[in-house]
Amino acid sequence: MKHRHIPRRKAALAGAAAVALVAAGVTLQSANASEVGSAGQQGSAGQLKVLSAPAAGKLGSSLLGDLGSAAAGSYYDAQGKSLVVNVLDGSAARTVEAAGARARIVRHSLAQLDGARSTLKRQASIPGTSWAVDPVSNKVVVTADRTVDAAAWGKLGRVVDGLGGTAQLKRSKGEFKPFIAGGDAITGSGGRCSLGFNVVKGGAPYFLTAGHCTAAISSWSDSSGNVIGENETSSFPGNDYGLVKYTGSVAHPSEVDLYNGSSQAITGVAEATVGMKVTRSGSTTQVHDGTVTGLNATVNYSEGTVSGLIQTDVCAEPGDSGGSLFSGSSAVGLTSGGSGDCTSGGETFFQPVSEALAATGAQIG
Repeated sequence: MKHRHIPRRKAALAGAAAVALVAAGVTLQSANASEVGSAGQQGSAGQLKVLSAPAAGKLGSSLLGDLGSAAAGSYYDAQGKSLVVNVLDGSAARTVEAAGARARIVRHSLAQLDGARSTLKRQASIPGTSWAVDPVSNKVVVTADRTVDAAAWGKLGRVVDGLGGTAQLKRSKGEFKPFIAGGDAITGSGGRCSLGFNVVKGGAPYFLTAGHCTAAISSWSDSSGNVIGENETSSFPGNDYGLVKYTGSVAHPSEVDLYNGSSQAITGVAEATVGMKVTRSGSTTQVHDGTVTGLNATVNYSEGTVSGLIQTDVCAEPGDSGGSLFSGSSAVGLTSGGSGDCTSGGETFFQPVSEALAATGAQIG
């Protein structure tokens, strides 16, 4: 895993950014999957398109919608700059190839993987566990942190074994927890988080941060102690987002602090795609890079279960909660929680920004 660390500077609050939390490792391609076509050519059906990660995400969403139950997820091949789509038969593979993506015929359908997730929810919602669909391995990857004792680990193993080849179990060295202790710096009631993204609602200025932050703190101040906003919406557990209304009417720039005297303008929103390169910024650990490793992840914090999260291998630490996860000029996620730190790494999770915007009626801008 590669991380970029940029020397700290005094950050402007309006440019405060987020962190991404991560899964410990990249799962190898399943032996049950076979690829159609070659790395640079899609046979006679069509030419493989060179795509950016956001463009691959859009094409993937379109193809998955068109293919329906014949598709089993997709991911971005960053090295080849192409979209890979999992399919169940040759007919669907030809449709994928004609669209300029690479097809992989896999064993497990999305319905089977969703069934595995439902079973895990019913039978194994154990604090300190998480699970996410991994399209690269075509399985649901289940992770237990160090707080899961031998009895719970045994129960978890039995549930996973009962799911056959649709799931695999792994252990994390860290502990899953929301990161509430430090950020680029929004503070209140003795806690500190990170501002995620500045947004607009009804022409008025707001910002997004983590819901576990707004669940605990209702009034927010900047690093100098000046009150800057009050909560309007908070969703945690279940989701992990909060919307805060600025106390004044002055617009705040749509940008993320890069901690080197510059900032990254944020002009839109992108859906996460497995394999997408992402950056997160937060007030505790500043700027780090990594890759999206899973989607629609569920994590069972001791405070409650959160679902629909983005899983990455970007490090983060307490205080980075709520901070920004972005790809280029596109907002992707809000730092939720995870395990580990920026010395040893760990598993980390993000609330999708698109869902938070849709739920709150706010817009990037």
